[in-house]
Amino acid sequence: MARIAIVEDDAWMREELMDILKKEGFDVVAVTDFHDIAHQIATLAPDLVLLDINLPGQSGFDLCKSLKSKGIGPILILTSRDKLQDELHGFHLGADDYLTKPCNRDRLLARIQNLLRRFARQPGLVDGGDFSLDPNTYTLYKGSESLVLSANEGKILLALVQNRPEIVSKKALSELLWGTDQFIDENAIQVNLTRLRKTLRPLNLEDQIETVRGQGYRLKEYRR
Repeated sequence: MARIAIVEDDAWMREELMDILKKEGFDVVAVTDFHDIAHQIATLAPDLVLLDINLPGQSGFDLCKSLKSKGIGPILILTSRDKLQDELHGFHLGADDYLTKPCNRDRLLARIQNLLRRFARQPGLVDGGDFSLDPNTYTLYKGSESLVLSANEGKILLALVQNRPEIVSKKALSELLWGTDQFIDENAIQVNLTRLRKTLRPLNLEDQIETVRGQGYRLKEYRR
């Protein structure tokens, strides 16, 4: 039985959501104390979080980022805020789906089931030492900050994290990015590494990637 955590400060809406989900057989828990919400949810260890944006004392957007940095998800934002910029901002922070209230019951349940099926087949965040990486969306989290990598950037960084502290050869990167190692365009590989380092710079992570002359690239060994 999947556990769903509801973060909604409107008592009437919260009760309605709990009633709908319990009738569908879900284990439902609701946050009613809006202090240190991220810690409460981490303790509850839900399979999915229904998250409102307009919360007392803390923005739901900030909470979304915090939950994702802890590897908690999936997160379905359910809010009355229907502006496109709010939806895009939610996705940028790592939200996995976004619905506006009032929401059709069947649509809500379908979205929940879809997220649960999707995440049941996917691994969680990959520990990069100073950061975490979502291998599905290539979203990188460092403390309270996050950024979304391009597909090539994400593939490269994931390979470096998974092989740390070993070297990932240029041949392996060529296979990873272009599906072949028959022709290695070293300039194209270098361009992609340069872009990745530039993307990581705002989080002070660009120096994590080492170039091993004539062999490839690796992440510096992480010591806790």
